[in-house]
Amino acid sequence: MPRNAIARTLMGVLIFQLGIAAFLILGDMRLGQLRMPGFGPEAPGLTQPVRPGDQRRTYAPDRDRPAVQPARDPGDLPDRLVLTPETGATWRLEGEIAEGDATRIADMLAEADPAIETLILQSPGGTVSEALSLGRAIRQAGIGTRMLSGEYCLSACPYLLAGGATRRIDPDASVGVHQHFYGRNVLLPAFVAVEDIQASQAEVMDYLDDMGIDPMVMRHGLGTPPDEIYILVPEELERYGFVTPES
Repeated sequence: MPRNAIARTLMGVLIFQLGIAAFLILGDMRLGQLRMPGFGPEAPGLTQPVRPGDQRRTYAPDRDRPAVQPARDPGDLPDRLVLTPETGATWRLEGEIAEGDATRIADMLAEADPAIETLILQSPGGTVSEALSLGRAIRQAGIGTRMLSGEYCLSACPYLLAGGATRRIDPDASVGVHQHFYGRNVLLPAFVAVEDIQASQAEVMDYLDDMGIDPMVMRHGLGTPPDEIYILVPEELERYGFVTPES
């Protein structure tokens, strides 16, 4: 191949990879609420009531709370999961899901005496891989999960909710999903980024299936950008299997 043709090919590959990098960096900016002009009107906040067909809200849990007020004001949630006793065998698990939380919290669950039977969840989300690992630990321990009125479980938190051996969700709780944020803002070949994302999505689908959740719930998440959240209405929570039958 002539040298100038090779140079043009290499330049084309470089431009394509720069385009991929720009796309991923733009995703970072959107997650940081630096929405660029031209993306259309911003979705309403979590403070606005959700109705079927009107379920996308801005993903800003540090700023917005669900429209229904909780029985207790949790204040600012911690930047990593905190496990605290509530009453009897019921405990609370609250805060962001950070690196190392799965092993740390799983150890605490195993050491609790008397054994924990139910976890009340409230979390804005966090690291997906940690949520999947901890969700499996919750299921292995036979612990149920629960959502209370006015409280929320967003982003990666529904994977913890799905891990419950039994799952109870108040109709006025907020359970929301959106696209996973992978934090890739470096120059990567397109096939590497696509392979990693597809492998991660396959892992999530396998997890949901193992937990008895219909993986079709992912269609709502995949269609919602990282700076917005799709709130599942009670009918959807039942349809996708998040609510278990009362014994």
